[in-house]
Amino acid sequence: MAPPRILLCGDVLGRLNQLFKRVSSVNKAAGPFDALICVGQFFPDSPEQLGELTDYIEGRSQVPLPTYFIGDYGIGAAKHLLSASKDSANLGFKMDGLKVCQNLFWLKGSGRFNLHGLSVAYLSGRHFSDGQQFGTYTQDDVDALRAIAEDPGIFDLFLTNEWPSGVTNRASASDLPHGFSDSSGSDSVIAELVAEIKPRYHIAGTKGIFYAREPYFNVDAVHVTRFLGLASVANKEKQKFIHAISPTPASTMSAVEISTKPLNTTLSPYTYADQTVLTKEATKRPSDSDADSQYWRYDVSQKRQKYGAGDGDRLCFKFVSSGSCPRGDKCNFQHDENAREQSLRGVCFDFLNKGRCERGPNCNFKHSLQDEGESFSHKKRGSENASSRSRECWFCLSSPNIESHLIVSIGEYFYCALAKGPLVQDHILIIPVEHLPNTVLLPPETEIELGRFQNSLKSYYKNQGKSVVFFEWVSKRSTHANLQAIPVASSRAAAVQDIFNLAAEKLGFKFVALRKSENSDRRKVLRTQFDKNFSFFYVELPDGTIFSHLVEENERFPAQFGREVLAGLLNMADRADWRNCSQSKEEETKMAEDFKNQFQEFDPNK
Repeated sequence: MAPPRILLCGDVLGRLNQLFKRVSSVNKAAGPFDALICVGQFFPDSPEQLGELTDYIEGRSQVPLPTYFIGDYGIGAAKHLLSASKDSANLGFKMDGLKVCQNLFWLKGSGRFNLHGLSVAYLSGRHFSDGQQFGTYTQDDVDALRAIAEDPGIFDLFLTNEWPSGVTNRASASDLPHGFSDSSGSDSVIAELVAEIKPRYHIAGTKGIFYAREPYFNVDAVHVTRFLGLASVANKEKQKFIHAISPTPASTMSAVEISTKPLNTTLSPYTYADQTVLTKEATKRPSDSDADSQYWRYDVSQKRQKYGAGDGDRLCFKFVSSGSCPRGDKCNFQHDENAREQSLRGVCFDFLNKGRCERGPNCNFKHSLQDEGESFSHKKRGSENASSRSRECWFCLSSPNIESHLIVSIGEYFYCALAKGPLVQDHILIIPVEHLPNTVLLPPETEIELGRFQNSLKSYYKNQGKSVVFFEWVSKRSTHANLQAIPVASSRAAAVQDIFNLAAEKLGFKFVALRKSENSDRRKVLRTQFDKNFSFFYVELPDGTIFSHLVEENERFPAQFGREVLAGLLNMADRADWRNCSQSKEEETKMAEDFKNQFQEFDPNK
């Protein structure tokens, strides 16, 4: 498929007739284009221009192509955006824009959405908004982007209204626009965010000038970033306010294409030693005293709790959504595994957190638990006995929530099941029958059966010309263990060790290696490296080598690390998140039956 074609625009300032006349002309001459994105102030500076805006909102004039904007401030912004917010069609959790009128969408707050295959992140509003109701981003919006930045995948576009402070550092002086000043219309918070998010394109407005910076390197990333500053519509200086791009989505590019760097690429402008915006600043997290900031807009801060129900017994959205939280034990919010499991099954976070959801029937998520209808807030978290945990657990055979159609073999101590949202075909989980948090500390008598399952899978994959990588993520808060088995083509087996070492280096640690020849009982040695007070990751490579890493307190370690690394090796970055690989129950059932038929001769429990 051809890459999407996107038009970018700076501050509109309510001059919609001039904007859309130009857009229609460009679209006719060089189109068709898929969308128009506007950064900087969208609404007018004076009441005289409100009539022009109202004509489009009320349908007397037509927006020529899908248009997205983030500059939610100016004359008329409060009236029209408040009205759009109350529209029943805009209720619920929407990142891809609230519809203002036909073909016009407001990107509210901050978020990430898919636009014709492009991964787009945005921060709407300015740092300061002169007391206006709309037009200011909040600390929650900033923390939301930081949480999103930890998810797998590369951002194609990042939209902000103001420029990042210091973006011209290390740039060619000859390319700087006339009259440029970094003192106004620039924001150090955005500089921190862009250094952390590392988008391929960063687009901003507000300065009233056009500037296309040379691409620059990113710290701890193979791709480069291009910054584009756009002028305001119909400006007197005749600065460029419309710009066209047609980037190939990163999710469809090969590793070689992603890492290609133009000859004029510079060092990052955000790593100057004499700047206040350092890389370490870009990756910092709020301190414990930061009572008003938590990850994601739905986290309930202490300030909100003063005016709402509850006494601080709230869930951490970052943990519930991703399985980990950089604050660790210092987080002021609960890291509840049962809540995470319910969330993964589609239960509404507000319902889990508060026992109710204000969006009501307009919410896209479930407002009841899978096994019972009681409000989650009525449950005594942390006091459930083993039987109640088993009822709620995805992996317990006695649970009503288990997806039994994925099970392919059952032994005495373990069973095998196809992974839900598999990275590749025949992606298997080896799961203890008993509700235990990891396989490292299982009783010795179970190890024999685990070894049989692993050897059978090795033989099965070898018969298909493949090798296998086993790995397990053991969180301090893990509930039910699962050892993952992912096949890779034998021709790529030798590269597995290198890519895991490279990934570890990028995260700032080195694996402890246990060679196959060092000890016949390597899992026994592995147990000596495990500490139940810390999270733990280990991977068994195709040649039998085991790499392990004890994750220290407050260390940033992705819960999906093993899958993300192999997704990179297999050039499947878009499948790093299992939720991107969901299938219907009919498709899953057929895959399980196909696997059982082919695995039958290798199955130790046949």
